[in-house]
Amino acid sequence: MDNYEETYRDFRIEVPEYYNFGFDVIDRLGLADRNRLALIWVNQEGNEKTFTFRQLMNLSNSAANMLLKYGVKKGDRVIIMLPRVPEWWIFAVACIKLGAVFCPCPTMLTTKDLRYRINAAKIKMIVTDAENAPKVEEICNECPTLSGRLVTDAKLPGWVSYIEETTYPAPVSRSLVKVAGMEKTKGTDPMVIYFTSGTTGEPKMVLHNHALPLGHITTGAFWLDLKENDLHFTLADTGWAKSSWGKFFGPWICGACTLVYDIRGRFKPTELLPVLEQYEVTVFCAPPTVYRMLILADLEKFDLKELRHCVSAGEPLNPEVIRVWKEGTGLTIYEGYGQTELVLVIGTFPCMEAKAGSMGRPSPGWQIDLQDEDGKPVPRGEVGRIAIKVKPDRPVGLFDGYLYDKEANEEVFAGDYYYTGDKAYMDEDGYFWFVGRDDDVIKSSGYRIGPFEVESALLEHPAIREAAVVGSPDVIRGMIVKAFIVLKDGYQPSEQLAKDIQKFVKKHTAPYKYPRAIEFTDDLPKTISGKIKRNVLRERELSGEGKNTRKDE
Repeated sequence: MDNYEETYRDFRIEVPEYYNFGFDVIDRLGLADRNRLALIWVNQEGNEKTFTFRQLMNLSNSAANMLLKYGVKKGDRVIIMLPRVPEWWIFAVACIKLGAVFCPCPTMLTTKDLRYRINAAKIKMIVTDAENAPKVEEICNECPTLSGRLVTDAKLPGWVSYIEETTYPAPVSRSLVKVAGMEKTKGTDPMVIYFTSGTTGEPKMVLHNHALPLGHITTGAFWLDLKENDLHFTLADTGWAKSSWGKFFGPWICGACTLVYDIRGRFKPTELLPVLEQYEVTVFCAPPTVYRMLILADLEKFDLKELRHCVSAGEPLNPEVIRVWKEGTGLTIYEGYGQTELVLVIGTFPCMEAKAGSMGRPSPGWQIDLQDEDGKPVPRGEVGRIAIKVKPDRPVGLFDGYLYDKEANEEVFAGDYYYTGDKAYMDEDGYFWFVGRDDDVIKSSGYRIGPFEVESALLEHPAIREAAVVGSPDVIRGMIVKAFIVLKDGYQPSEQLAKDIQKFVKKHTAPYKYPRAIEFTDDLPKTISGKIKRNVLRERELSGEGKNTRKDE
């Protein structure tokens, strides 16, 4: 994109009646050039694998045949719970080709998290590895729709083994088997379900259709500015929608290669710098938390001359980070905004001046308005709700809705608009500036954490009577999870009790959700109806009035 105004005025995405990312992108590129590189995988020990589009075409065909063999067909739902390993991409593409609906899940999920997701989404098969298989074993008898289990790196009783199915003398065919009832996918057919945290209740299921990859043209071609010869590196976990932005649809819709750095266990962001140097990454995307840590290193010691474009999303970046990064690399960090429900809908694009801390301007193909609580436009400079025009023309990349949740859909879709739940203001140049959320979802180190999930875990602790969770400002992580706790009679606040509570939560929910800060209190602010007023607690934290019995650094 050389001229923002012209592109925004003229840009349109035409979605064909029948569209399938697996066939129309992966196979097309693989057949056109058998040597074009699609994926470079490297782990923290330096082991490396590379895959061309041609290889991914064949491997995804084999995986699709495997799924067909064990009863997965169009419309069936498949959880893919794998770390950053090539099999994640292979099985995701396989599901897309079959018209099966895949559901990415982070490996950090507990058995409780997993049971909810399997039953809520009516999952038929789960694809995971040997390390996470015991979680499935523990709850599979409580999941009536789960009829198949596939393990990618082992041979386990009762599991389909990817190793066995792809080993001679009888490997699964790499030519996709055409079976009775196998239909081409329409652009409007369901393709993927993402889980997204809310402030109340369990995580919601975000359903996207087969046109989603086309919607990521704005992400890949415009915001990431990817060309066919680029090597792109997005630091995102495979269990989250952000991975589709920069590790899947975004780069491959542009024919670019994606670098995957397989992180396990303890991770220091500064270890990314040698990776950027060694692989001569050209485009880099990371959350603000990572950039804040990267600037602590001596950036000038690394040869990053091939790096030409850097982006960030998830929360606003503070100007100091942008300044230090530019001093060390010569590059500006371009910010952007989207959601699990969307693609990149607001961005600072390379053809535009970057304003530190601003999300940028609306992506081509998207009309973004700011409205007050009555749905009326707010003047420039005033805070309003981010509202996306969805009628008469529904933008490509907008989710279909929350699965099985009529109330949630009615809440966000009203009239001609989808309401994101976020607030912002627009300056005189048409740039958007993020202010905060309507709800209480906490964004910490790139993760979206619903307070309900953390509070539920806290309330299982024998010492806790009541708990409320909010985000608390943090220099490194942007926000951390903080818990306000009312103890039961007979228990006294202490450093040791706070530490025990943190350990307890880590065992009862995904570890990234645990409260890094804890404040014991005699009571919690509530409405007349008895609902906890998280906004009061949140404002207390933002003003710096909070007191912590324990805070993890």
